[in-house]
Formats: sequence, structure tokens, C-alpha cells
Amino acid sequence: MADESTPRIYTRTGDAGETALFDGTRVTKTDPRIEACGDVDELAASLGVVRALVPADQVDLARLVEDVQRGLFAVGALVADPSHRISARVTKASPDALDVGRLERAIDELEAGLPPLRRFILAGGTPAGAALHLARAVCRRAERRVVALGRDAVDDIVLAYLNRLSDLLFVMARAVNARAGVSETEW
Repeated sequence: MADESTPRIYTRTGDAGETALFDGTRVTKTDPRIEACGDVDELAASLGVVRALVPADQVDLARLVEDVQRGLFAVGALVADPSHRISARVTKASPDALDVGRLERAIDELEAGLPPLRRFILAGGTPAGAALHLARAVCRRAERRVVALGRDAVDDIVLAYLNRLSDLLFVMARAVNARAGVSETEW
């Protein structure tokens, strides 16, 4: 039995269908900003599945996925912060152009080892490859939800990060499949 000093996972503050944003504003759990946060959270969770499925000999991809999961915590924090206060207080909640640049470099490095893409491909391949394709689709949904919040709702870097991330996830799916010797199925 936990004593009163032990923090509990439940707060009961959301029992009536509301939750709080970072600035303390109470909103319904169906608020568009909460929906966007939920999609970013779902993306991070789906990448947890990817990390569990990446073959042990592909440590570079597992590390990259973990780095992206950390970046998504920062993205989620910015989406949940309509007053733009958190990035001023918490530096790790401040994705920037360097983070986007890291995603681009990872894309370039992975693509260098892949055959050129000449046609659309069907999602699938290895379990890790299929999970990466699914994560890419979740990323695109999260991006659409963030865009739907409006032009000034979040920092532009959030949209750039999500846009580049979906590209990276696609290339990672191709890479994990190619490394396993699984050919792509063209449409």
C-alpha cells in the first residue's frame, strides 16, 4: 500500500472530460490542441513499437528512433503550450533548426545506401519496416492536426520537424527492409 507521500499516476482532474494545457487553461479532451497532442503522443508510442522491432544488429536505427521519441516530447510540449511559455523555461522543449537538420542528415545517410525510388511502394516488409510505415502515417496525421490549429498556434519549427520526420520514417522503413534483404512491393 502506497503512503500519502508517494505520487500517484491518477489525479482525478480529468474525470469530467477536461484536461489542462501547460499554461493552466482547462479545455475539453476533444479540444483541437489536445487532439493534436494525442496524435503526437500516439506517434511517440508507435515509435516505441518500432524500437522493440528493430533488429539487434541495427543499433543505429534503434538509437535514431529513441532520439526522435525524445524530440516528440519537445514537440508535444510546444503543441500543449498555447501561451508559448514552456520553451522559454525548458530548453529541451525547444526543437530548433538544428534538430530538423539532424533529421535531414539522417535521411541523406540512409538514402545513400538505398536504390533510387522509381515508383510508389506499398507499406510492409519486415515487422519493423511495416511499423515504420504506420508511424509515418501517424506522423502525417499529427502534422495535419497541428496545421489545423492555425498559423500562429505553434512555432513554425514544429511543422518543419513533423514534415521532415515523416520523410525520415519513410526512408527508415525502406532502409530496415533493405538491410533485411526484403524487396519493396511496387504499386
